[in-house]
Amino acid sequence: MHSRISTRRARLCGVIAAWALAGAAGMALGADAPRAPADAAAAPGGEWVHAYAAFGAPKYPAGFDHFDYAEPNAVKGGTLYLANPDLRTSFDKFNTYTIKGQAPGGIAIFMTESLAIPSGDEPGTIYGLVAEAINVAPDRSSIAFRIHPKARFTNGDAVTAADVKFVYDTLTSKYVAPGYRTLLAGVERVVVVDERTIRFDLKDRTIDTLTTVATLPVFSRKWGLGADGKAKPFDQVITEYPITTGPYKIAAVDSGRRIEFERRTDYWARDLGVRRGFFNFDRVIYRYYKDGAVSMEAFKAHEFDLILEYSARRWSQVHAGVKWRDGRIKKEVMPVGTGAGFSSYELNLRRPIFADIRVRQALDLAFDFEWLNKRGQYKRTDSMFANSPFAAQGLPEPGELKLLEPFRAELPPAVFGPPYQPPATGLDPVKLRENLRQARDLLTQAGYALGPDGVMRNAAGQRLEFEYMSAQDGAARNVAAWISNLQKLGVVMRVRQVDFALYRRRLETFDFDMASIRTPDFTLPSALEYMDSFGSKAADETGSGNLRGVRSKAVDSVLRTLSNARTMQELQDACRALDRIVTHSHWQVPYLYAATFRVSYWDRFERPKTVPLYYTIESPSESVPQWPIVNWWLKAEVAK
Repeated sequence: MHSRISTRRARLCGVIAAWALAGAAGMALGADAPRAPADAAAAPGGEWVHAYAAFGAPKYPAGFDHFDYAEPNAVKGGTLYLANPDLRTSFDKFNTYTIKGQAPGGIAIFMTESLAIPSGDEPGTIYGLVAEAINVAPDRSSIAFRIHPKARFTNGDAVTAADVKFVYDTLTSKYVAPGYRTLLAGVERVVVVDERTIRFDLKDRTIDTLTTVATLPVFSRKWGLGADGKAKPFDQVITEYPITTGPYKIAAVDSGRRIEFERRTDYWARDLGVRRGFFNFDRVIYRYYKDGAVSMEAFKAHEFDLILEYSARRWSQVHAGVKWRDGRIKKEVMPVGTGAGFSSYELNLRRPIFADIRVRQALDLAFDFEWLNKRGQYKRTDSMFANSPFAAQGLPEPGELKLLEPFRAELPPAVFGPPYQPPATGLDPVKLRENLRQARDLLTQAGYALGPDGVMRNAAGQRLEFEYMSAQDGAARNVAAWISNLQKLGVVMRVRQVDFALYRRRLETFDFDMASIRTPDFTLPSALEYMDSFGSKAADETGSGNLRGVRSKAVDSVLRTLSNARTMQELQDACRALDRIVTHSHWQVPYLYAATFRVSYWDRFERPKTVPLYYTIESPSESVPQWPIVNWWLKAEVAK
């Protein structure tokens, strides 16, 4: 029902995310990373540890055997079949970091690893993977990593600090999307201390910057070298298979419709605690389908093993039949412990029709969530941080007021009152009429009046009309009631459904009126995520996540505080202040979320006894919760 696209156009991939990144080598592939002067290359000054926790202490001690949500004795073998991980219907490249083209799903999960990975059952904690040890300076002025001596790329080469330096230089080059440079803007310099030690000196001494650096994807300097040994521009590295450290390699590809990953027999990290019990399938095969209906029929025919359902209607009506009744297919609702991503219809404030807050409020009042949620399987989004303690509650606390008061003159008065509550109808036509009357009054106050054609016009005679762009099947059906309500007000909303490639391109160039976006779920809110989504600097950067076009001194100030939070209380105050500003400014019409995953899967799996708190910790952009595909295994009789 809703596009699960990260507005963070260049989120780090590794194992924490799998977004399409825009990257090109700023230095020649294969070239040695430059070394810093001798005084800069001094050893880091903190303590070498196996894990780093943002708040408190890591749950798992050094040398731990396995994560609780993994089974170290899981049966290895067999093949896992998956479908399109998102709206991509094909692929034409293997470089997930460049803008043009579509990369296949699975590369970030099964092939790419990072220096450290987050735990799936504790917030804000990272454990070393490609790096066997982490060293954070007491004042957070630097973070250093000691590369694991066993770490190897798929070509057999040992991972070196120079490779990591090359990754950083590549992802901060002029070829990458602006959002990626925003992510790494807090790094002052990168120092190769020795062959296996690398240090990042930080301008922004924040948890976000530490975590961002720790989750840098790791790939080889040799990826994309030509037959003559010379490098090509990184955005021309298209069909070459990535040279990475992960447990799988690409075994076969078929015309951009099928990709097969094969588990490496020489995988270097199989016995590490952070990997024991992970990646239990010998092969993982993705098949691509043109649309959801075809994909569902393919699932019923057992062309693939799991399917995640967002539509309440389809969950009730389509995920049913003899194969569900006789147990061949299991149907399960998995609870979600993460905070819910901000799900909304984002309004492009660059369009003059959305400049007046009263117009935006009117659109919100005309949206009838209860009509859409007749089956009762969703909750209305009422916060940037829904399903978490970071959502605004009650009246602003002193810590929040300290952040908000300096900007009282520029903020809507509602920011200083109770949290935003979306309009509701309760399926009561009387209440709906009241909402529409309020919406009409707001439009009148904003200078609109009905024209002879029954459409609202401003003083200049411009019609109040806009386009909703979507790449989602059924987009028009989902907003049918909203369109009808707006027509009663004299507002015209048209629906334009486009393919995913065009959808992404128009978002990147801000060429849209309104689009439905759901940002990633989270364990701890990320200041970098919200700087890209709401920071004034990002508003004019093509390819950034600030799709709304927000420019607000208040938001920028709160984001700086959020970024520099040293305690959980400071983080919470900043998040709640930001929540109040964003929701009461009506830069979007909030949509919905579910605190569960709805999954149907063929009954051929075993699973660990312990369930993780955070299912999507591996890769939020993939449309299957990551725990099943990285920690489940096939029943012994099936795996043979």
